[in-house]
Amino acid sequence: MPNTALLAWRRLSPRPGGRWLFSRIVCLKAPYFGSIRPTFVDLQPGRCELRIRNRRAVRNHLGTVNAIAMCCMAELAAGTMIDATLPPTHRWIPRGMTVEYLKKAATDLSAVAEFESELRFGKTAAEIPVIVHVTDTQGDVVFRAQIRMWVSPRKASA
Repeated sequence: MPNTALLAWRRLSPRPGGRWLFSRIVCLKAPYFGSIRPTFVDLQPGRCELRIRNRRAVRNHLGTVNAIAMCCMAELAAGTMIDATLPPTHRWIPRGMTVEYLKKAATDLSAVAEFESELRFGKTAAEIPVIVHVTDTQGDVVFRAQIRMWVSPRKASA
């Protein structure tokens, strides 16, 4: 059974303006992500892609996309992807992030979060690494993150 975010994506994304609306709904639930004005491009179990524009509000003093904006988009892509992947019996929270700044981010950016292997969700908690690549409009990787997600079974309702 797909979760709420995945069901909303499947309903909205094929419609005109649906991807924009889905992106705004996600940012209403987690308001800080609205600061980068993301637009979701793809969402499915095991994969999420979103984009941001290189606009004044996300630029640093060099005119490139700020490092924190890229961290923000990486966390959003990873969190939305894992949320769309987990069964309703499990929950997640980010536990840590390691990042690499590889090249100046001087254009609009795209972030792709995906799992590198098939996941199995058991009765015990586990830390799961999620890799996020941020690329520029030429397809060059400008930023890479590994976000460690703590995944655990939900407590049974009383």
